[in-house]
Amino acid sequence: MERLYLDWNATTPLRPEARAAMVAAMDIVGNPSSVHAEGRAAKSALERARADLAEALGADGQDIVFTSGATEAAALALSGRGIHAAEIEHDAVSSWCETDLAVDGFGRVSAPDPAQSALQLANSETGVIQDLPQGLWLSDLTQAFGKVPFAFNWMGATCGIVSAHKLGGPKGVGALVLRRGTDISAQLKGGGQEMGRRAGTENLLGAVGFAAAAKAAMRDLEAGLWEEIAEIRNILKTALEEAGQRLYFPGWETSGIQAGDGGEGPSILPNTLSVIAPGWKGETQVMRMDLMGFAVSAGSACSSGKVRASRVLRAMGWPEDQAACAMRVSLGPGITREQVLRFAESWGKAHAKALARK
Repeated sequence: MERLYLDWNATTPLRPEARAAMVAAMDIVGNPSSVHAEGRAAKSALERARADLAEALGADGQDIVFTSGATEAAALALSGRGIHAAEIEHDAVSSWCETDLAVDGFGRVSAPDPAQSALQLANSETGVIQDLPQGLWLSDLTQAFGKVPFAFNWMGATCGIVSAHKLGGPKGVGALVLRRGTDISAQLKGGGQEMGRRAGTENLLGAVGFAAAAKAAMRDLEAGLWEEIAEIRNILKTALEEAGQRLYFPGWETSGIQAGDGGEGPSILPNTLSVIAPGWKGETQVMRMDLMGFAVSAGSACSSGKVRASRVLRAMGWPEDQAACAMRVSLGPGITREQVLRFAESWGKAHAKALARK
């Protein structure tokens, strides 16, 4: 049975460009903090990676802090600051915040005090893209990076967080992006690496893999690849609508009200589709589709193993019984029209059997 991976928002396959860069970096034996020739070679490779990542983000190289992932980057930016956020944020952000910002039925967030707020650019479950206010303290850029165009220096945010494995880089490396002159206190104390903002010997292999993946992702974005993926995602949505009964699509519509009746919905990531099939639990859908050869998700990969209704959908106003019946499908480069139609057909058959048992 040929398996089809449709969970790209959880993690992505390693890009060949990232793999090649990491293999080449394995021959660099020095510590980037050492002053001898081997250390300088390692430092040079690290700084090239920093500059390449900054260029992809539309930021300045000296304002990139390499971390172990977006989770650590969020902690570095948010610890002890009393920042406000909405319930739709990833746990890595919301765990540090007062989650009291209002969310509308489409998943859009209002941040009346941007300087004391955190707001993601795009949601991992629904794909909803936010209109970020100027002066925002932090934006989680993880899902948007490489899928939609933006430049950090033009966003008006003070901090941003990104993760390599969401765009074809290795797992276990991310970065905190800072506006010039921002003061960040190190949470990890030690040798003063990363300009005193994050101690510990840098993950050179991870950094060069991240940078190579980011450069490749920017090439894909500029070439219009994600517009093609959006077309395939739309084909999938239509096919699911035809295959299922009483389906809802959070972000496209609000709390069961068709988007045409409830106002214009927000922009959505080109690869993401959240589907509510009332009466069929999300985790059951995931398990059933896995047995049929398809990898999908019931929500964020960091929380989908917990049997509970999506708090993202609950914050958007979806009733708990409907929010518990959500499935997320997220596409990536190489996914074809024929593949998503095969998935929709298989899902439709499984859905019909599930309803027949009720």
